[in-house]
Amino acid sequence: MAYPVLSTYRLQLRGPSAGDAFTFADAEKLLDYLDGLGVSHLYLSPILTAAPGSTHGYDVTDPTTVSEELGGPDGLARLSEAATARGLGLIVDIVPNHVGVDQPENNRWWWDVLRHGRESAYAKFFDIDWSVDPGGRILLPVLGSDGDVADLTVDGETLRLGDLAFPIAPGTGDGAGAEVHDRQHYKLIGWRSGVCGYRRFFSITSLAGLRQEDPAVFETSHAEVARWFRDGLVDGVRIDHPDGLTDPTGYLLRLRDLVGPQAWIVIEKILAVGEPLDPALPVNGTTGYDVLREVGGIFVDPTGAEALTELVNTQGFDYAGAPDLLRQLKISAGTTTLASELARLHRSIVTAIGADHPQLPDAVVALLGNVGVYRSDYQNLSALLSATIARTVTDQPALAAPLELVSAALAVAEPAARLQQLCGAMTAKSVEDCYFYRDPRLVSLNEVGGEPAHFGVSAAEFHRSAEVRGRLWPRSMTTLSTHDTKRGEDVRARIGVLSQVPSLWAEFVTSWQTTTPAPDPATALFLLQNIFGVWPADGQITEQLRTRLHAYTEKAIREAAWHTSWNDPDTEFEDAMHTWLDAILDGPVATELTGLVVQLEPHAHGDALGQKLLALTVPGIPDVYQGTELWEDSLVDPDNRRPVDYSAREGELERLSHPKIRVVRAALQARRDRPDTFLSGGYRPVLATGSAAHHVVAFTRGSDVLVAVTRWTVRLRHDGWGDTMLPLPEGGWTDRLTGARFSGPTPAGVLFGELPVVLLESSDA
Repeated sequence: MAYPVLSTYRLQLRGPSAGDAFTFADAEKLLDYLDGLGVSHLYLSPILTAAPGSTHGYDVTDPTTVSEELGGPDGLARLSEAATARGLGLIVDIVPNHVGVDQPENNRWWWDVLRHGRESAYAKFFDIDWSVDPGGRILLPVLGSDGDVADLTVDGETLRLGDLAFPIAPGTGDGAGAEVHDRQHYKLIGWRSGVCGYRRFFSITSLAGLRQEDPAVFETSHAEVARWFRDGLVDGVRIDHPDGLTDPTGYLLRLRDLVGPQAWIVIEKILAVGEPLDPALPVNGTTGYDVLREVGGIFVDPTGAEALTELVNTQGFDYAGAPDLLRQLKISAGTTTLASELARLHRSIVTAIGADHPQLPDAVVALLGNVGVYRSDYQNLSALLSATIARTVTDQPALAAPLELVSAALAVAEPAARLQQLCGAMTAKSVEDCYFYRDPRLVSLNEVGGEPAHFGVSAAEFHRSAEVRGRLWPRSMTTLSTHDTKRGEDVRARIGVLSQVPSLWAEFVTSWQTTTPAPDPATALFLLQNIFGVWPADGQITEQLRTRLHAYTEKAIREAAWHTSWNDPDTEFEDAMHTWLDAILDGPVATELTGLVVQLEPHAHGDALGQKLLALTVPGIPDVYQGTELWEDSLVDPDNRRPVDYSAREGELERLSHPKIRVVRAALQARRDRPDTFLSGGYRPVLATGSAAHHVVAFTRGSDVLVAVTRWTVRLRHDGWGDTMLPLPEGGWTDRLTGARFSGPTPAGVLFGELPVVLLESSDA
């Protein structure tokens, strides 16, 4: 490893064909800025060759080459060399689980399999179900309907239908399109059929799963990654969604052998609340969604839960019924969205044990609906599935017999792996991609890795989690924003302030529902919090913001799948929601929204600074998502992947007048100056005393850094600090942010005199 990973800065790369290009060369131009900010490593989104026009890089079409659109291998080498010259390193996001097959001609492995079938050298690279079709062909659900086969045309060695193109097997190209199609190794079918001939990434037909459990597949698909480490180009990798693999633990063991013991490896492992990361995994930790929940949750005021729950109940969302709703969403995901995967698991179970039961599919989805994690076959979760089976049998005794068959099949590798893969997909499709767009109580909690039913995080939980992470996973990533977060960190901070003023919010919402009624009150309640989260303090609604909010509204209501959906859009409902949104933007509600934002903005900014400082200083390796060193107002992708104005940020770094960039620079440079403190120094809570002690969250790192932030400042502004003190450890302490000096027990009003956060360093060290 060239340099120890102390912090990362995430960059979303994309080529010219995607528009708003940001390539290796563009990243190279930022090196001086990122060095001045205090970053130790650039953290690059996927850089292998992806589908033409890809805006994110996760639809890799050739895992063996660096994207020429981004600058190719030479561009990567130049970026690495230029970074090394400044003492910086590179981290790269890699995607082992799947490849893009939306346009088969762009993926030579997939094209070859479609052309040659089982005889293809790449047939074993993909998790293909050759048995689902009686004729042994790969079923491709890419047509509007099965009847579209009649419109296929022959173009040399290619079958075409509109923009779709598929290869023709050698010697089978004579005749009309439909006749030629009948001779191929694949069969094109309607996408609504509920059948797919290969393992997909979740339910995305354009992403085909790879069999990384096969050593040949692993070696071929990781040859370029191995070269990066062999040539000293990168220092670590982020692994995209390993839970979708057949054997995540086996994959990570092979990866560690490939990249070496010093490489930094973090995995996109979404942990449930209270779920520990398996200590047997040869990784440095997760990508930080668990920390995101804790850091954001500490600023949520638990006293707001009752009033906000009452509000959602009056607007048509039965919060007491939320657990049942979530279970039903999981069952629906398993039986409809993922019907093909469920059917394949069913066949796998029957094959493994030689027995069947008419309720076997029902038993599988009932069981997985009760599993509270993405997958339960990690070593440290070995007892979880047994307990879940017991619970399921208790709740539904009639499923005892088919669950016995499931249990017996789990002794066989294939059905065991497929059950776990289905479990993760069911969870993602029901929770992240649906329920998180329905629950309107406090939408800042509806985040990947979050649990909206847990209304915030107590100081006791926060401190305990941080201390344990410092001992077990000191180099796990911490983050607040990613390319996948539902809302940017500052948007969540502002929405979180509503937990401090629930009655005020309820009063406004009730009024708005009267003056500007929505087609559905619960949907409106969800959207109003998001609108409040991005509403400009000056009240000026630009066309760009209007466009963004309309795009978000469409995505949100379709993901919620309550009144409309991606597969079956209800244009009447959608038009009514868009009309309502314009009425909000242009009517009397807008004036009141502006007033509320102005009133609460100081508290939102204080919480945003507090959570940023915590994320940068608690145990772990912090990532700064592109652009979040200044205030940002992003919603879900693609909104959070917009181009970043780095000239503005370079100017702010020079002036250091913006409070957020001051916090980011101070914390990152403190990490660079005191690596031992932040990489291996302990974590110890520091408890304030006095009437407003609960408004302070503080801790030490090692013996030479103390961090303290304020929270729940709406009440604090009214009541004041009073006799609240923070007992600083012995010696003198200097605030890296302001230069102020302190020692001994210090009044909170003095400590937070200039900013709502302090980053103290020992003056005696």
